[in-house]
Amino acid sequence: MNVSYNKVLITGGSSGIGLALAIKLKSLNNYVIITGRDRAKLEKMAYQYKLDTYQCDLADQGGVQSLIKAVHDQHPDINIIINNAGMQYNYDFINNVSFEKIEYEVEVNFNAVAKLSSAFLPMLLGNKEAAIVNVSSGLALSPKKSAPVYCATKAGVHMFTKALRYQMEGTNVKVFEVLPPLVDTPMTAGNGKDKISPEAVAEEFILGFEKNKFEINIGKVKLLKMIHRISPVIADSILKNN
Repeated sequence: MNVSYNKVLITGGSSGIGLALAIKLKSLNNYVIITGRDRAKLEKMAYQYKLDTYQCDLADQGGVQSLIKAVHDQHPDINIIINNAGMQYNYDFINNVSFEKIEYEVEVNFNAVAKLSSAFLPMLLGNKEAAIVNVSSGLALSPKKSAPVYCATKAGVHMFTKALRYQMEGTNVKVFEVLPPLVDTPMTAGNGKDKISPEAVAEEFILGFEKNKFEINIGKVKLLKMIHRISPVIADSILKNN
């Protein structure tokens, strides 16, 4: 893939991995559009980094439809979609678990990925070179016990991305997956240690993207993937109490 002179939409682009990707792609002469829930944060990023923005809660169906229509109407030449938005609740199913939290995680982490991929594919197929990039997680390979729904949605994104890649064979649309380890973002504040920076994720992504590496394993996920091939049991034990 050409890493410059594209028009890129990034969900969850106002902080964390999404913002790091936006800044990096902007520096490479791409036109970058980001989405997020927080209007004030979006306005700050738009001013600071010269990004186009759309406010959208991906768990809200009306908001998703409005985003789709706005992009179709205003940016019909978009050629890269990065499904990055994600959120995580930690809970124990022995206790009462909020149905609303479960639904919200599934909507943002998985359903929005499938819906936006479907909605924008006609536009992408009309470009000479196009890509869908889905950000999953090392937890798609081996889960941790404190976030069962998050891990399940990321595993779903992992399989969805592979199957979509099969469907896109022979077309101009390339389908990528980014599998980061624990990243130092607002979502992970106060959790874990030895975190990788969002900027490091963005740098590794660009290297893999340019080389058409369709599964881009970031940082420690490379080692996890190797261990998983040798012994899934050992890989699972490493992540279980992460």
